[in-house]
Amino acid sequence: MTDQTALSEYLITDEPYYSPQKNEVALFEAAYQNQIPVLLKGPTGCGKTRFMEHMAWRIQRPLITVSCHDDLTAADLVGRYLIVGGETRWADGPLARAVRGGGICYLDEIVEARKDTTVVIHPLADDRRVLPIEKTGELLQANDAFCMAISYNPGYQSVLKDLKQSTRQRFISIEFDYPTADLEAEIVSKESGLDREIAAKLVKYAGMTRNLKGSGLEEGASTRLLVHAAKLMHSGIPPVDACRGAISETLTDDAEMLKAINELSASLF
Repeated sequence: MTDQTALSEYLITDEPYYSPQKNEVALFEAAYQNQIPVLLKGPTGCGKTRFMEHMAWRIQRPLITVSCHDDLTAADLVGRYLIVGGETRWADGPLARAVRGGGICYLDEIVEARKDTTVVIHPLADDRRVLPIEKTGELLQANDAFCMAISYNPGYQSVLKDLKQSTRQRFISIEFDYPTADLEAEIVSKESGLDREIAAKLVKYAGMTRNLKGSGLEEGASTRLLVHAAKLMHSGIPPVDACRGAISETLTDDAEMLKAINELSASLF
């Protein structure tokens, strides 16, 4: 039995646009059917979150997304006692709600969270599928429909922000990258309404910025940034201005690098 009504606000009713790159849809569906947690890895803005939204719609499960950050604690995920009307009441966190209601809990950029959060998900991400709630003494058994999913960007790995083997070996991994040029142009055009030919120029521009990764840029332009630029252009903003506002100024503050990236967009538009 599932308590989907308790998570009805997290149901995605309209199909989110997503164009598969490889066999990621089939992999996720097979993992879900076998109650295997899923790890998505790839650069920022390449479609990991959109993929999760699409899959939640596809399998008709509520999706609770948690954007991880340095201050995210285990209590933020599991829950805490609150004072309500002069009474102390327990309030489930997003992870506990998904576990009880049979939803998908998606921890985006898991390595950004504090280390105690990864320890909490370990018993959920193996055969036990349980969530110990220490403050109440409850050992919460995951609903059969519950799915655990996490993501991270390997490009930002460091000694301090890495995903331990004890965590990652509990998951199947699906690798994401920026789409092929043709597919990325289709995505940008579909998401923004921009002419396909102009979208293809944007994708070419993105490729130029991605070639600068490690040579003055931490990251090149993501598909997400291309969609932002395309929407500005579709609204009447001149292409060079749209590329400056949505892409170059977002990627770097370095004056010399900004000049170089802006010259690249000017050469195309």
